[in-house]
Amino acid sequence: MTYRPPTPYAPPRRRRSLPPSLRPSRRRPRPTRRGRLALLLGALAAVAVAVTLPLLLTRDETAVELPRALLVPEGRRAGQVYTSVDRALGLPEGTTRKAATASATALPLPAAAGGNPEGYLFPATYPVLDATTPEGLLRFMVDTAGKRFAAARIAEGARAHGLSVYETVIAASIVQAEADNPEDMAKVARVVHNRLARGMALQMDSTLNYALGRSTVDTTVEDTRLRSPYNTYEHKGLPPTPIGNPGEQAIDAVIRPADGDWLYFVTVTPGDTRFTADYAAHQVNVAEFNANRGAEKG
Repeated sequence: MTYRPPTPYAPPRRRRSLPPSLRPSRRRPRPTRRGRLALLLGALAAVAVAVTLPLLLTRDETAVELPRALLVPEGRRAGQVYTSVDRALGLPEGTTRKAATASATALPLPAAAGGNPEGYLFPATYPVLDATTPEGLLRFMVDTAGKRFAAARIAEGARAHGLSVYETVIAASIVQAEADNPEDMAKVARVVHNRLARGMALQMDSTLNYALGRSTVDTTVEDTRLRSPYNTYEHKGLPPTPIGNPGEQAIDAVIRPADGDWLYFVTVTPGDTRFTADYAAHQVNVAEFNANRGAEKG
């Protein structure tokens, strides 16, 4: 006969019934008057202990610090992130910027970044405590970005467009800055790819704004003559580094751009970005944009 070990799912065994004379009595003994008094006093003592114990714990226990939330939105530049970290940690302005470039911090950046964390301060909400340091927080941001950007789909998407992962982050930072809304990101990314493929200068105002340390939709002819590697009116190809810290949606737009032959785009009014491959049509759109801006300023 094969032995089978007991299982918790096996049905309970049936017990043999005993004769009435051997069955235990089901009547419970009734406590005496003295026994009832002892039970009552014991119950009152238990209640007193139950009330006193939480009071003692509340009075003596060490208060637990609740973390504060630091939000790093998509598209923030490194300088803006440094300022936010200083404020969140109650540090003098410039402390985090110094920590970012200190050799002791040793941020886990790709070699192509050349020690510049721009583009790798991953947008997210970070919990911070009084003991949080700029070095530790920056290292965690960069480590998070490195892990996210190391995904196979990003590496494969970058190769499919003839880009490295670092170049993909650069392109995504432009898309993040240029797109009027998330729905337009894939179209803006397509314009970037189309212009790069044709050897055309990107001519993106966002890269000029980065070089000038500003954010504006108004670009002058004088601005386009700026002597800077970030002047994509003068220099073909991508700028040397990202111009902000893109989110995953912008990264996805670069590796999976929309289908289209567009070479130009302009946001005529908020929510109305027009894409075209025809330069004459683009000039008409730009004229409408300028007219709207003039009306706003007037």
